[in-house]
Amino acid sequence: MRAGSLLLRLGLAAAALIALALLLAGFGLTVIFDRVLDARTADELDRTAKLLAGRVGLAPDGAPTLSREPPDPRFATPYGGLYWQIEGSGGRVLRSRSLWDKRLDGTGGDGPAVADLTGPDGGRLLALSRPVEIGGTGTRLQVTVAEDRRELAGSRTTFLRLLAPSLAALFAVLTVAMGLFVHRALAPFRALRGDLAAVHAGTRRRLPDGFPDEVRPLVSDLNRLLDAQEQALARAQASAADMAHGLKTPLAVLDALARQHAAAAPALAHEIAEQTGAMGGQVERALARARLSGPGDLRQRRCTLAPVVARLIATMRRLPDGESLRWDVAVPDALTYPGDEGEVMEVLGNLLDNARKWAHRRVRVTGATDGSAGRLIVSDDGPGMDEAALAGLGRGVRWDESRPGTGFGLSIAREVAETAGARLAFARTPDGGLTVEVSWPVE
Repeated sequence: MRAGSLLLRLGLAAAALIALALLLAGFGLTVIFDRVLDARTADELDRTAKLLAGRVGLAPDGAPTLSREPPDPRFATPYGGLYWQIEGSGGRVLRSRSLWDKRLDGTGGDGPAVADLTGPDGGRLLALSRPVEIGGTGTRLQVTVAEDRRELAGSRTTFLRLLAPSLAALFAVLTVAMGLFVHRALAPFRALRGDLAAVHAGTRRRLPDGFPDEVRPLVSDLNRLLDAQEQALARAQASAADMAHGLKTPLAVLDALARQHAAAAPALAHEIAEQTGAMGGQVERALARARLSGPGDLRQRRCTLAPVVARLIATMRRLPDGESLRWDVAVPDALTYPGDEGEVMEVLGNLLDNARKWAHRRVRVTGATDGSAGRLIVSDDGPGMDEAALAGLGRGVRWDESRPGTGFGLSIAREVAETAGARLAFARTPDGGLTVEVSWPVE
């Protein structure tokens, strides 16, 4: 999964939010547990205080007495963690053996009160104090019962040991559930990507309408864009074709007039012929551009090269000097070009026609792919070109006037190939002819 994946980013964000929520929930549960534990302990201390109040009495000298101590052995163990104290008037105190020789500072008041006190061993105690009035005597006593918080810490630790793995398991379950939810929520976008791939491949002209309401406006806009692009491309092709065909007739007339008056004004006739030839090349270039689908066309097309090469060579054989040439072809059946058949005809037609004009005995066409790039090579055994001529190719300059044509064929082939993302490279063959390699990336 790539770093820019929406599924990954949403999944990580969901996991982070779940972790934060569970951390806050764990903190809240711990606070609630502490309060509930304190409240429950205070209730138990209050019951013990009431038990002591029911057993307390007064000695003849007014000192508090206790008929029977609580049965919990911690009251009888020094620093046992559970303490009681009965405080009477005049500072007379009756206390549990667990206090040893220490006293608890009671909270006092008209009713039961809960407070934190310092224990006999320096620890913190949760204490409850309740005032008691001995019936018939008017004597008031203060009964205090306390428990060491270290006793409560053990319960808190046990709770946390159970809470941590429970929250971790809940995090895993919620994260998986959220991942499945996000994956399901992004299903329309995966379907949209597949439909767009079909549009790119040319197997579908428009996107389907069966998308959720949240995605449907995007799909509608893309369909309008596809329709508008197709209409604009058709209009542009028709306009360029009309303009080019409209110019062909005047150019043909001018060329005929130049040949007609060549004897009377050879210099003028040559100039007219040269300019009409250049204009004719521009017309051919405009027609070639009009036939292109354009670099911004979403409907990417692919064409199998082997049958197109076979048809073009059959055509070349019927042209002057084509039948006498030997045409060697080695193009794999699976080799495809990133364009439609018209673009392949434009590129390869110009390359083969140029090879036909200059070859002495043989033209060779080979194709190959290495997994990352596809290649189509057209080579001939003609006179070839020097370095300066090779450098000038593609600028529309004729390097030799001895053959008919406008001199724009290789330039047009390069423009059409570059529009499809391909590249033309020119070189000399070992025997001196010209080699043209068309290469393109393989997706």
